[in-house]
Amino acid sequence: MMKERMKDIVDATEAGNSSIGEWMLAREVSRSGRAEEAVRLQMKERLQVMKQAVEKGKANTCESESGLSSGDAFRMNTYVQQGTPLSGTLISDAMLFAMAVSESNARMEVIVATPTAESAGILPGVLLSLAHNHQVSEDALVMGLFSASAIGYVFANHAMISGAAGGCQAEIGSAAVMAAGTIVEIKGGSPAQASDATAIAMKSLLGLVCDPLAGLVEVPCVKRNVIGTSIAFSAADMALAGIQSRIPCDEVIDTMHRIGSSMPSALKETSKGGHAVTPAGQKASAAMAARPCSF
Repeated sequence: MMKERMKDIVDATEAGNSSIGEWMLAREVSRSGRAEEAVRLQMKERLQVMKQAVEKGKANTCESESGLSSGDAFRMNTYVQQGTPLSGTLISDAMLFAMAVSESNARMEVIVATPTAESAGILPGVLLSLAHNHQVSEDALVMGLFSASAIGYVFANHAMISGAAGGCQAEIGSAAVMAAGTIVEIKGGSPAQASDATAIAMKSLLGLVCDPLAGLVEVPCVKRNVIGTSIAFSAADMALAGIQSRIPCDEVIDTMHRIGSSMPSALKETSKGGHAVTPAGQKASAAMAARPCSF
């Protein structure tokens, strides 16, 4: 069966006077044969896992098993609590929450892959910051997760969401575009505007390489999750202002696929290129390899 493109989804929502999230919820109910309430409840449970990962990550200063990450979310939380963030509370909270989730993932704690573990901080960072700063309800956050799922579904079926397949544009990139489109829907934008936000965010991340130190999703992944929240908000603001992507969203997705397919393997999660082979990167990898393992 042919998989829907973003244009198909936008057309369907306009014809049915629904949001992208409502379209995805109805699709899942139809596909799974389960009651709508059961599907909503499952998504609500995932939201709770996101909240728990944020709360644990904010206060935890323990090193990850690799020693490559530790306590940056705690440092960011201290900075934000001082009331001096240059980005303002909405974005700085999203940055904090994204880092908290990413460090929780590095410590092998429970997270929700959105769409992958490497990029798991962006969507909860954005959603929970909206809840904290704009009083977005839990029900709206749950519907936002359905919106994000629809966007992720398109990228997974028409491009890639794996760093090994398409570089970090496929992981941090996909998470940022899922968040951008979701912000637009939560803030009352149209499906067409959500599609524009998706395209604008991805155009800013095309070609991002996947170059993790020692093959672990910590450096530079944790900090890229933080930056991804800012890109998501920037793209959403542009779309909500009525700024359109000159390149249609589906063509941006096709471009991402072409770039990912042509990217050399050294830049696709092999740790044979990019930051992973810098002197600092090799030194950190060697120190990690020398650590006793408790697994």
